[in-house]
Amino acid sequence: MANLWGGRFSKQMDNFTADYNESISFDHKLYKYSIMGSKAHVQMLAKQGIISQGDCNEILRGLDVVEKKLDNNEIEFNIIDEDIMMIIEKALAEEIGDVGKRLHTARSRNDQNVVDETLFLRDATKKTMNHLADLLEVITKKAEAESNIIMPGFTHLQHAQPMTVGFYYMAHFQGIRRDYERFEESLKRLNVNPLGACAMAGTTLPTDRHETTRLLSFDNTSENALDTVGARDTFAEYLFNAALCMTHLSSFAEEIIVFNSQEFHFITIDDSFCTGSSIMPQKKNPDIAELVRGKSARTIGNLTTLLTMLKGTFLTLNKDYQEDKEALFDSIHTLDRTIYIFARMLENITFNEDVLKEQLKKGFIEATDVAEFLVCRDIPFRDAHEIVGELVKYCEKNGKTFPDIIKEDLNKLNFPVDLENLSQFSIENCIKNRNSFGGTSYSEVDRQINNAKAFVKKISLQ
Repeated sequence: MANLWGGRFSKQMDNFTADYNESISFDHKLYKYSIMGSKAHVQMLAKQGIISQGDCNEILRGLDVVEKKLDNNEIEFNIIDEDIMMIIEKALAEEIGDVGKRLHTARSRNDQNVVDETLFLRDATKKTMNHLADLLEVITKKAEAESNIIMPGFTHLQHAQPMTVGFYYMAHFQGIRRDYERFEESLKRLNVNPLGACAMAGTTLPTDRHETTRLLSFDNTSENALDTVGARDTFAEYLFNAALCMTHLSSFAEEIIVFNSQEFHFITIDDSFCTGSSIMPQKKNPDIAELVRGKSARTIGNLTTLLTMLKGTFLTLNKDYQEDKEALFDSIHTLDRTIYIFARMLENITFNEDVLKEQLKKGFIEATDVAEFLVCRDIPFRDAHEIVGELVKYCEKNGKTFPDIIKEDLNKLNFPVDLENLSQFSIENCIKNRNSFGGTSYSEVDRQINNAKAFVKKISLQ
């Protein structure tokens, strides 16, 4: 069979040109969605009387045969055929003859390409959401299991205030939850049918685009053919969502790497998620967490690729758009694998409570609580801040911590409230008293965990 676009041309591409031009080497993974769209299209053509029902039935039969052959790797890909759409149409014509030539009536590879990729991405987004739901469940279980363990919280990588491990996990839950909600929101825009926009301006034939919308289970039909063919917003949206999600995971992974170091030793990572050294027998390297951190660069790069490709294109289809697929496919693959293995790694991480207790003695992390105690005694916060700052300086100069401070020390500092010592500002009390909404008190963390469990249950039922 001649090139499907060959009437205008007197010769074929040179091999090196065809090799540069082809996309079959990567867009072949769209074949099931391309056939799905073709089946809906041909049924609509028959319903509208544009082709006969007999021809429709023969084309549907032929598409089933072609799909099975593709499933079994029985169709050879030729770069001259460019892409999976032309491969399918060529194979169909070889299977059922001239009837197969009717399939492309009232359709262009322009809208066909968008519908194939949209159908693919719709399923891919749902799979990503399932992986995120799994990760959210793991985080919630970890938070509940270790909700009462106290650890130092950090700003600028300096001891700041005490918090619970449950609170720490719930913080990361919120970011991943927003990632889930962004993907969920993007499904609304993915559930719009591009098929029937044709090359750029619709068709003179009496098609019914709402029929293919129904057959392909889209919620709506795209409004403007020119925009439909020229837009890649939904693909860019997935790439943005993926890049941001991977950025969240990368930040989480960085904390795991640091907390796992000998200098911190806050956590222990299970051996099955680490590697050793080829030369240093003692090494246990957090390679999976490091790979999560590194692979975020791929998804950020893929987003940059697509946005840069789109920024200078004329509205409607351009060959540039072929470059959206490899970036999209890679980000989907990278993100889904990362979410899955990250969840498994988290399941096998434990916080080292004895180490945390020792670390909580450092950095005067009770200081804010002392300042707020003074505020409750009608001392302006800025004055309270300065008073406690002087207290910290005194402790550093004299090699003391807050639990070491007694009445004599407080008198030397002219502390404005009469106290025997600072025992009421224990780490345990710092946690119990931090009851503001969203805070790290035990009761607040329990509330956050219960909300997280309710969210996980809700999305598991969808």
